[in-house]
Amino acid sequence: MDRLTSLEVFGRVVECGGFSAAARRLNMSVTMVGNHVQSLEERLGVRLLNRTTRKVSLTETGKYYYERSSQILAELDEADRTASALSTTPRGTLKVYTSGAIVRFLLPVFSEYMELYPSISVDFSVGERMVDMIEDGYDLVIRTLPPDSSLIARKLTPWRHMLVCSPAYVDSHPIPKKPSEIADHNCLQYAYYPYGDEWRFEDGDGRQESVKVSGNVVSNNAEMLRFLTLNGRGLFLAPSFVVFDDIAEGRLIRIMPDYKPVEFTINAVYSNRSHLPTKVRLFIDLLAERFAEHRKWMT
Repeated sequence: MDRLTSLEVFGRVVECGGFSAAARRLNMSVTMVGNHVQSLEERLGVRLLNRTTRKVSLTETGKYYYERSSQILAELDEADRTASALSTTPRGTLKVYTSGAIVRFLLPVFSEYMELYPSISVDFSVGERMVDMIEDGYDLVIRTLPPDSSLIARKLTPWRHMLVCSPAYVDSHPIPKKPSEIADHNCLQYAYYPYGDEWRFEDGDGRQESVKVSGNVVSNNAEMLRFLTLNGRGLFLAPSFVVFDDIAEGRLIRIMPDYKPVEFTINAVYSNRSHLPTKVRLFIDLLAERFAEHRKWMT
């Protein structure tokens, strides 16, 4: 029999002073009430109740067991009430991990979220490593590349890379007009680019072309690669959101515009679709709304 149910039945027998009264309170047969108490006694190997034709009373062991089990059941009830409250009102700590490249898009969302839900605390980590959501205890990871297939991802916005270089690089190097010509250049490579040293593009008709690249720098930090590109060290297949301002202000030049790098998405990644905590669901909803505002220029 279910042990928790047996504990509840035992407690009602004690509180009601008998099996019949407990059965009426629980809407259960007297036989079933007796079976639950007997199941507990057999599991423990002790007698919990003294039974007479007129009443039941607790044994010394039964008195101790009733006091402890009542406390446990009360704590379970409190846990149920707390969990139910958390499912409707966001509380606790939201633990999020993301890469440095998109921090500036997330900070206003965090500020708005904490203003909307002041009971929430935020644990926000930034880095380039590939975290283990379960082992590291993250509620949410905001990623710019495809997540592990075992995880759940909600797409926030599509985005593409841009092939860029500095004006100084243009002055001293022939600029590639098609993907095959990139192979002759020093290519600054992002370590987590999903296709490794094979840069992929789409022509105007949507056909894919790729080129195997090489260069003297590989890094998992987009800002380092951006810095080197600004200083004329090579070509950078850069996330649009990393170099957009540099292009707009002329510090970097977009090259080979007739070929689009393949499309990716920024994803909100979490570990379980069922029973998603309210604090996580509301933050993801807010992220989706705000990233919709960035969608036009990111693509």
